[in-house]
Amino acid sequence: MTQISSPSPAVHAEPEHPGRGAVISEFPLVTRSLAEAAGSFLLVLAGLGVTILNTQTGVQPTLAFGLALIGANVAFGYVSGGHFNPAVTLGSAAAGKTAWASVLPYIVAQVMGGLAAAVFIWLLLSANQQFAGSVQALFAVSANGYAENSPTQFALSSAFLAEVVGTAIFVAVVLGATSRTATGVLRNAGGPFAIGLVYAALLTFLLPITNGSLNPARSTAAAIFSEGWAVEQLWLFWVAPVLGAAIAGLIYRSTDLFGGRKHAAPQDTAAPQEDTTETEIDAPTAADRYPAGHTRTGETGNDGNVDRPAGTDEARTFFDESDERRHGQ
Repeated sequence: MTQISSPSPAVHAEPEHPGRGAVISEFPLVTRSLAEAAGSFLLVLAGLGVTILNTQTGVQPTLAFGLALIGANVAFGYVSGGHFNPAVTLGSAAAGKTAWASVLPYIVAQVMGGLAAAVFIWLLLSANQQFAGSVQALFAVSANGYAENSPTQFALSSAFLAEVVGTAIFVAVVLGATSRTATGVLRNAGGPFAIGLVYAALLTFLLPITNGSLNPARSTAAAIFSEGWAVEQLWLFWVAPVLGAAIAGLIYRSTDLFGGRKHAAPQDTAAPQEDTTETEIDAPTAADRYPAGHTRTGETGNDGNVDRPAGTDEARTFFDESDERRHGQ
């Protein structure tokens, strides 16, 4: 009997995107980029808006950023993967989860979405006589800085280190929460909440150090309409998040901590006897079971040997032979 073993399930190396996996491959790059712009607009509008306009209400700006990120992921994440942050996009590309061809369009869309939100806030403030003369000062409240522009006077080195480590942790959470090995509940429902809440927590930690960035698009949006020092110090809030994201992405790629490929590898090298998915392609003939010339009564093949139905196993053949012998055959 000729048998062929079915191949073990292949371990696909296709890129995986934060938020919804292969679903986003159904959308063209332009659509995904627009989704990134829309999510970034929502994130910056809510975060900066609460920071600038709601200083008397007691609403924590970091919570507003976190809730906005949850909403953006739920609303647009299934289209683009839910980055809304150049650091997340670069970290995802370094991890092998996002194609490098998508990186530049994503980053441009994120920055433009954040700037559009800042322009909208600027228009609102400028149209109000109470704020018309202090728009730059209001934006400075939400801008990121270090040294004398740090809320509590943290030095450049401390601010840089805090942003690098904070971004690395945040990107690691994004990569883990959207991994293929994460449970369906975590990826589809809990993922956005985990990402948004961790983002809010890390921003709360960074608030007294740098005013909380972790997102170059958010920092750029605030700096453009702020005072001159914010633009001068903007470089740190691009370099530090990018470095932190690269660290997280490269660690993910080198260890495959969340990807699950190392757990799947043994399936490709499993011993043949452990493969239970065998397919019979030739019906067994009598010659496969009986020596040539061994004639028996009953239904025979061309060679005079008893032929048995396809799929007869060894145990059944043995007992069939015993029955025949007892009947004097």
